Amino acid sequence: MSAITGLFHFKDVPLNQIQTSNLMRAFQEFPSDYVHTWSKNNIFLGCHAQWITPESIGEQLPIYDYEKKLAITADAIIDNRDELFSRLQVRYSDRKTITDSQLILLGYDKWREELPKYLIGDFAFMIWDEKRQKLFGARDFSGARTLYFYRDSNRFAFSTTINSLFSLPSIEKKLNEDWLAEFLAIPGMVEAVDTQSTAYQSIHQIPPSHSISVEYGKVSLLRYKVINYTDKLRLKSNAEYEEAFQEIFQKAVTSRIRTYGKVGSQLSGGLDSGSVVSFAAKALQKEEKQLHTFSYIPEESFIDWTPYYFVPDERPFIKETVNHVGNINDQYLDLPGKSPLTEVDDFLSIMEMPYKFFDNSFWLKGINEQAHKEGIKILLNGARGNYSISWGSRTLTVDYYASLLKKLKWIQLYHDLGMYCKNFKTGKSRVLPIVTKKAFPMATSLFVKANQNEYQFPMLVNPDLVARTNVFEKLKEFEMDITGNSNEKPNEERMKHFNHLYSWNKSGTASTKLSLRYALWDRDPTNDLRIIRFCLAIPDEQYVNSGMERSLIRRATKNYLPDKVRLNQHSRGIQGADVINRMQSDWPKFMEELKQLIKDPRVADLLNMKVIKNAMTYIGESPRPEYIFNDHFRILTRSLVVYRFISSFY
Repeated sequence: MSAITGLFHFKDVPLNQIQTSNLMRAFQEFPSDYVHTWSKNNIFLGCHAQWITPESIGEQLPIYDYEKKLAITADAIIDNRDELFSRLQVRYSDRKTITDSQLILLGYDKWREELPKYLIGDFAFMIWDEKRQKLFGARDFSGARTLYFYRDSNRFAFSTTINSLFSLPSIEKKLNEDWLAEFLAIPGMVEAVDTQSTAYQSIHQIPPSHSISVEYGKVSLLRYKVINYTDKLRLKSNAEYEEAFQEIFQKAVTSRIRTYGKVGSQLSGGLDSGSVVSFAAKALQKEEKQLHTFSYIPEESFIDWTPYYFVPDERPFIKETVNHVGNINDQYLDLPGKSPLTEVDDFLSIMEMPYKFFDNSFWLKGINEQAHKEGIKILLNGARGNYSISWGSRTLTVDYYASLLKKLKWIQLYHDLGMYCKNFKTGKSRVLPIVTKKAFPMATSLFVKANQNEYQFPMLVNPDLVARTNVFEKLKEFEMDITGNSNEKPNEERMKHFNHLYSWNKSGTASTKLSLRYALWDRDPTNDLRIIRFCLAIPDEQYVNSGMERSLIRRATKNYLPDKVRLNQHSRGIQGADVINRMQSDWPKFMEELKQLIKDPRVADLLNMKVIKNAMTYIGESPRPEYIFNDHFRILTRSLVVYRFISSFY
């Protein structure tokens, strides 16, 4: 709910008031409800507060507890308040008014460095322990809130934003080539595998699931949470799994709509955001509140070029959900005149670093802008749903049927495969060879010639930068696919997603920075730690039951979602299909800037100019709209974003 910052001088060196004022002044571009600082001797804490929850109204942060000799500044919304009240024996009369920061401070007084293990929610906080002369803090398990830091032999400084730290003297704003090499070498949406590094050499960040301790001039980071659930939940019937899901998901959603203001949600025509909306609208009705939904749609001039199984304009499905659920005020944003290209400079300013979600940047920003105008304080989404509540893709389904084949469970395979074929209107003769190949890959490979020229994502990183940073060795060490063509099994890929912290960083960075600008919080119930634990404990057969992909969520949302959405397995929404159409008027400028990039010595030893030239030739001066999902287009847009970022250094 805040931008927080602080400065700790080692060796009892007094604070400089100009420096502490500059740390706070860097937050002035963001709206605020209350600005406050606290300092004592060689420690300073600051908070640029945006009130979101009812308890936060009038809250003073930082706050110092004279009895416990503890001070805290926090950017936090805690979701398991009732559980913590019981554990900490908080009086019933205090539970409605106690703030989340006070709750964190009570937890630290009891559990000390073990505190983060007990917290569920989105948080970043720092606590000054005066008795121990120690600064302690943490970032939530998925890094939903950012917390950067700088340290040298004389001081330690932290902040929600990077620019705030650069207000301090003697901190050089220098490019981190190791981070940039990772950014350029990774084909997918992950920015870097080193979750402690940033785009700047001197600035680091607390990784997700980590705490930090600063004591006697030493800084140490400790991972406090590892998600690795091997024990499976065994219930008696499908109905029991569905009821268990409904109960825990309703709890996750309800805890995330706690606000004194309006509640909004992003809404597409799919299962994840639809499920969030249906459960949220139900809970809000009890509070006599309405849910406001925001949906991105293509601009009016867009001509649908996509295959039949894609739906670029999801309004028919969205309106089915809105009408079925009720208690919803729905809005559809086509954002005329906006494109990813028009927003690059502003989005770089927001992110403070290069970004890869070029296609989605303009509508994410547009939805946040509109929500802010309407007084939304909580903006829900279902971004983590593919790995939690709606797990069970076609790949997992085929894997499951292959396991039945290998275990010689012929009757069950025949039954399940029959239901699958009925759902997809196909025959066993088409599906069974695919299952057989999955079950016995070595046998089938005897009859199929291996493809020795398997496609790989073009190498955007300059070979000279590769040699300087050894980036590919580092990526292999972190099990990062560098081809863009991973063949991992679904469950292995899923656990990798939850165990490798680099999967989480980008979403937390974007949501934190957007929330500061627009004074609202992105909240994702599908990313609730309780939901993730529950979903990881569900046996595979529940996700592929009844011949349905994503079976559990489809069954559990009966009566919550309309059947047109709930049972849709033949088409899926696709966002950004109109991006090249939106960029047409600025396309000559786009290509001209890329030509300048190729000649610019500032990026000559960072970017692979040959790959960029090839991409420009392929895409051409009159690009086809389907190139939006082509790797050559991604090469060009990522190059442009990096070029604009590098240019800001000079």
